[in-house]
Amino acid sequence: MNSSRRTFIKTGALAIAGTALLKDSLFASAAGKELVGLQLYSVREAMKADPAGTLKQLADGGYRYIEHAGYADGKFYGYTPAEFKKLMEGLGLKMPSGHSRMGAEDWDTVKNDFTDTWKKTIADSAEVGQHFVLSPWLDENLRSDTEGLKRLMQQFNKCGELCKTYGMKFGYHNHNFEFTTKMGDGNLYDFILQNTDPALVAQQMDFGNMIGAGAKPIYYLKKYPGRFELLHVKDEIRSSGKGDLGDGYDSCLLGEGIMPMQEILTLARKSGGTTHFMIEQESYQGKDPVDCVKKDLQIMKKWGYV
Repeated sequence: MNSSRRTFIKTGALAIAGTALLKDSLFASAAGKELVGLQLYSVREAMKADPAGTLKQLADGGYRYIEHAGYADGKFYGYTPAEFKKLMEGLGLKMPSGHSRMGAEDWDTVKNDFTDTWKKTIADSAEVGQHFVLSPWLDENLRSDTEGLKRLMQQFNKCGELCKTYGMKFGYHNHNFEFTTKMGDGNLYDFILQNTDPALVAQQMDFGNMIGAGAKPIYYLKKYPGRFELLHVKDEIRSSGKGDLGDGYDSCLLGEGIMPMQEILTLARKSGGTTHFMIEQESYQGKDPVDCVKKDLQIMKKWGYV
């Protein structure tokens, strides 16, 4: 880590924390505004090959908001936070949320604090302009370890406190295993929702990921009203192979699958607390991924969500 980055991490948090009230009001305003964006994993190969060119295509196709899945070694798709923010600004793009996996290893039990690496992840997320830092995974060795999970949920809440000092919020994004893993009288997803503070930990429901596990998005939107500030908007079809998550389903163009899209989106908007509708498509049925996500955005516009 170079000296300028050390200075940013050490002094940036103090400066932002010193204006906590102002940042909280700005965050509330920004986070409360309904928006539609794209999870960049949808165009993952294009982002690997030509991130700048791909972002331009997305912007030309009408996108104004994106969500990353490409932070590594202090960079977003190979760009420093400042460089990536400048690239986005030049294209009229903003990145209100992003996926950065947090695990138990990101907590230093000796120091009783987050590791410097995780602190840098949060600082970089703030620098690039995020409102939400979302962890999209739970390690397999923790999924049936009740005591380990309790400690991790405490870590989630503490990360929410850390993010708050930067005017951001921490959150969790589901796959399918959360619904097939039993925990007490419920499942792992219930455990996560019931053991995290809603004021500190947001939830990004990926309802497309739920179908192969037999879970019903409508049920969870009703059971936990106001808990799902972000949504991954994803339609699904039966797969000819193993499927995106190995459960027999592939994602597809919005409106062409079997998900009750309008019912889910309407309930999310009405009582789910959802303000961030992030499109994601992982399979393309022989079509070009960038063309697919452009069509997905037009479909969302047709449905009245842009």
